[in-house]
Amino acid sequence: MIGGIEMTDAFIAFVRHEQELLLLRRSASDPDSADLWDGVYGIGDTEEDVLNRVSECTGIPMEDLEYVRDGPALGIDIDGRLQDIAPCLVVSTSNEVTPAGRYTEAEWVDPGDIAWDNREKSEARACIFSNLEMEDSDKLFREMYGSVAAYLFIVKTAIGSEKRVADEMQARLMGSGSLSRIQENIFAILHPTGMRGYVMVESNALHHVEKLIGRSGGRDPKARRGLNQTPLKNAKTVLPGEAPLKDILPYLEPKAVTSGIEVGCIVEIVTGAFKGEKARVTSVAETKEEVSMELYEQPIPMTLKMRGDHVRVLERVE
Repeated sequence: MIGGIEMTDAFIAFVRHEQELLLLRRSASDPDSADLWDGVYGIGDTEEDVLNRVSECTGIPMEDLEYVRDGPALGIDIDGRLQDIAPCLVVSTSNEVTPAGRYTEAEWVDPGDIAWDNREKSEARACIFSNLEMEDSDKLFREMYGSVAAYLFIVKTAIGSEKRVADEMQARLMGSGSLSRIQENIFAILHPTGMRGYVMVESNALHHVEKLIGRSGGRDPKARRGLNQTPLKNAKTVLPGEAPLKDILPYLEPKAVTSGIEVGCIVEIVTGAFKGEKARVTSVAETKEEVSMELYEQPIPMTLKMRGDHVRVLERVE
């Protein structure tokens, strides 16, 4: 019994280190999933069994591992044998891995890169279960990961409506209607100011995000037919696939107000008594978020100091 979920057959432990997920490649001689990428597969019914198996297959010391949670087991038909496999999430403080047992290679990846849909534009790998003769078998591995962790999904919105869309999403979750049932599946709603026309949603599955904006079934009218849903105004669609975190982090990290301003740039002052005047930047103090500049269209040269967000760059240094 792991976390109250009875494990009749097996588990897959997903190991995280900071923002990365560990993938292990099975050997070419593996009887079930030769050369496919996996989490840590094992048999056991306690948290200690899971941690022991992870340590055994990765070389990560037990003291560097922490069992976090588990999800519902999935019944998967493997060569005519139904196997109940439960996903587990384990966090490691170490990223030094030595593959052992049935595994020959190891790689830390962005969780968004395990998506089958992303494999051409990123470095995604063909994962375990993708070789099974069953519908959507290629999605099983990432769905199991989603049940114990989360992905970032991107909702396309009308430009200028990002905040209203995000606020309405929150209101739908907090209401007393049917959408309140997916509260536990939506972890965060973000609208970075640098991403015009998009809102990001952290969730464990795409269909929860589609349901939240009233567009279950995606863009296919046939798939949406008969569904009782109210589309959220100005929320157009959920972009296909999970968003790799590395593509999103630059928009989430706050930028200094002097970002993009260099010595020699020509800027325009956008506020205060000198609004509309042009100047040449002579120095940038990033720690103070301040720029020094010289007005160059004045009969008498004048040096000013201003916050970086009080000017806009007109000409950059070549």
